[in-house]
Amino acid sequence: MAVPPIQPTRAVTAGPEGLSRTLGVSVMLDVVLGLLVAVVLPLAIVAIPNTISVVAALLPPEISKVAMVRAHGLALPAMVLTVPLAALAVQRMRAAPILVAGLVLLAVADAAGGYADSTLAVGALRVLHGVGAGLLVPATLAAVWERSPLLRAVWGGMLALSLLAAQALALWPLDEVRSWRVTLQPYPMLTGVALVLAALYLVFWMRSGEGGGTSAVERGPLRMAALPAAGIALLALGSTFDWPPSLLILAALLSILALFGSASLGAFDGIGGRAPAYTMLTVGIVVLPTFAQVTSVELGGLGGPGLSGLWPAFAAAGVIGVVAAVLVGRLGDGGMLLTGAGGLVAVVAGLCAVRLLLPTSDGLVLIFPSVLIGAGASAALTSALRSCRPGAALFGLSLLFPGVLSGFLLGSGVQVTWLEDARSPQALVDGFVGALHLWALIGGGLVVVTIVLCAVLGRRSPDVGPDEVSTPVAGGGAWDGPPSAEGAGGQGRAETRPEPDSRPDRTGTLPVVPPPTPSPEDTLGEGSAHP
Repeated sequence: MAVPPIQPTRAVTAGPEGLSRTLGVSVMLDVVLGLLVAVVLPLAIVAIPNTISVVAALLPPEISKVAMVRAHGLALPAMVLTVPLAALAVQRMRAAPILVAGLVLLAVADAAGGYADSTLAVGALRVLHGVGAGLLVPATLAAVWERSPLLRAVWGGMLALSLLAAQALALWPLDEVRSWRVTLQPYPMLTGVALVLAALYLVFWMRSGEGGGTSAVERGPLRMAALPAAGIALLALGSTFDWPPSLLILAALLSILALFGSASLGAFDGIGGRAPAYTMLTVGIVVLPTFAQVTSVELGGLGGPGLSGLWPAFAAAGVIGVVAAVLVGRLGDGGMLLTGAGGLVAVVAGLCAVRLLLPTSDGLVLIFPSVLIGAGASAALTSALRSCRPGAALFGLSLLFPGVLSGFLLGSGVQVTWLEDARSPQALVDGFVGALHLWALIGGGLVVVTIVLCAVLGRRSPDVGPDEVSTPVAGGGAWDGPPSAEGAGGQGRAETRPEPDSRPDRTGTLPVVPPPTPSPEDTLGEGSAHP
């Protein structure tokens, strides 16, 4: 019987030289994307803190300081509104162009920040900052999802570190500054570096010929996440108009309940998709609002080690957090629920350390709570990403930033309550410390509730990993693997998993304005701790 000739595959036709070139481009793409994530995520998250009150003494006399604080705080509400919309966009488009667009918006806002001369201009530029940052975070998540679990783990670790250090990074450029406009362009050189890396990533991505986008993913939950995001953003804007602390706390608690309700009703994959949404929401509520207060309490003006004393703690937390995320990323899918719970337990231990050990004048003491919270949040985020599909990951991310805003609202209400009767510098210091300790208790209780919810859901949901369910595939390729022959035709319909040989590798009220000062180290106020 005649044997038909074997048809050569594309790799064989290309020959060893072409295969080597393809692999080289793929490796360079991974390297550039990893560097891009390490630069872009801190750059995006550092847009959140409201630091204008630190340089209030440098504002022109004709500009209202209260109005300027309100305008400068628009970045976080803009980011909260943008993230769910960007999450929808990265499913229809490629991640690379959206990532470049976000960086271009940040660069434009930085360049124009040197010419801002009014409250209206500041508000517009801060909205631009928020929109740019809101595009970057989902775009980087979509980009790493297309590549490998290792890059996903790096993304989770860098997001946790960025949330941890955002307040300190926002204050660092303000030491002994001569212009208040520095708050609008804190790291222009870093934005330029990110643009260069983004251009390299775009070139390597185009040369690799790999697709992106997941237009077949269900979008209803993402649209649902946009509703509470819009409501909380409007609530945050309204709360700046002299709301009493009791009303602010009530509004923040209702916002948190609404977010958990959205996570319960709108989660992808039913019961099994709720645990990742709860985890990402809780990390958002707790980490940045906690360390915004820690940073303010540990400044030199309050007797702490100052910003210079914070960097060893953040460096240790960053290294250990990224290592923990990578180790979690290498574990099997079966242990993700337990690993995520362990990460949240570490966060609770870190909050207990905040309550027991802080404030302190010794920067080395800060390493203990920083590492516990940073590494715990990294492990929890990475396990959440490993245990869900891309749509569920984007849904959880869409809840994370409204969680940050709700955490700030609740923290502001607690602080204002403690500071209402402060009539002396020492009473002010005691108020900040008391508010931090109470917030650590509230945050720890919230994390414990999340651990219990995830454990209950783990017992009720079937033990199905993210690679064992049907994966939506769209024209241009799906995040969880290469497209099938039909999917590559751009039909955009759901397909079952590819054959085994093509499976992916599984290896508040207005913040208190401090006394005018040229340096954040001498600040007794906490206005910079809030959006």
